[in-house]
Amino acid sequence: MQNKMLLILKYLWDNTDEEHTASIADLMQYLVENNSSTNRKTVSKYIDTLIDFGIDIIKIRKTQNQYFIGTRHFEAPEVKLLIDAVQSSRFITKQKSKELINKLAVFTAPNRTDVLKRHLYVDSRNKTNNEEIYIISDKIQTAVIEKKKVCFQYFDYGVDGKKAVRHNGEQYIVSPFDLIWSNDTYYLAGLHETKGIVAKFRVDRMKGLEITDENALPKPKGYSVAKFFSQEFSMLGGEPCEVTLLCENELMNSIVDRFGRKVKTAIVDDEHFTVTVPVDLSGIFYGWVFASCGKMKILSPAQAVDGFNEIVERYSSGNTQRQIIQKQG
Repeated sequence: MQNKMLLILKYLWDNTDEEHTASIADLMQYLVENNSSTNRKTVSKYIDTLIDFGIDIIKIRKTQNQYFIGTRHFEAPEVKLLIDAVQSSRFITKQKSKELINKLAVFTAPNRTDVLKRHLYVDSRNKTNNEEIYIISDKIQTAVIEKKKVCFQYFDYGVDGKKAVRHNGEQYIVSPFDLIWSNDTYYLAGLHETKGIVAKFRVDRMKGLEITDENALPKPKGYSVAKFFSQEFSMLGGEPCEVTLLCENELMNSIVDRFGRKVKTAIVDDEHFTVTVPVDLSGIFYGWVFASCGKMKILSPAQAVDGFNEIVERYSSGNTQRQIIQKQG
């Protein structure tokens, strides 16, 4: 009975939707083709059992009743969004992207393979080649839940483009607290056993991560993932300060993206506005202002203006550039 019921479900799942229905005769023929036969009454009973089990099978009452799968796990537009996310994600390798996209086909209606033929342009140069990421990220989640330490090697890319493990391959021992997703990259936040500080590690730079038998150390007092994220990934790391910026109107999107919609803004004229926001006076903040190519200026406080001018002066002096050129010559 179970085998026949599963065959019926498979046929309906693979071949039916609102535009493609199946009759009892179609299902009986499919059973015969798979060396399993039964009568019309029993097939109808199997369908009722599947419905009772929670499968959304719609019945259209006709001379010959027609059946099709109604609601699937995802609608076609939802599957398209998932496929686009997989294709564009930098941490998923090309091969794994293909595998995941093919698996997503299971959740589409029959004759909708067109959803798999997406025309989204993705810069493949940004795709990682670290096939361990999926396994490593899953192990980290397990370690966080089980409160166990993890060990791994950590590598950088040398000037030759090759991987080079840090500290001659010495294992990093970390008590994992959180897995953070930022800028299309996974990061582990945890207590670095050697340094005794909470640090972040890029998952795609890890190698051979394993969960140890040792219990993880507790989170430091006052630790929160939100605070850590702000300090490590935002414009923090220096002296906290509230700054006022003069911006050209076209920068409003950037301001909202960075600080949210509830920022304090004021119209200056037809082309400019001011905004007052809390930041830390760090190189990250000054670099962000510098990247506006003069379309953003720091108005106050004086210490923020002076800090930015000092950085600009270093670049404009040209001493460092001349020294590099002289060495190369």
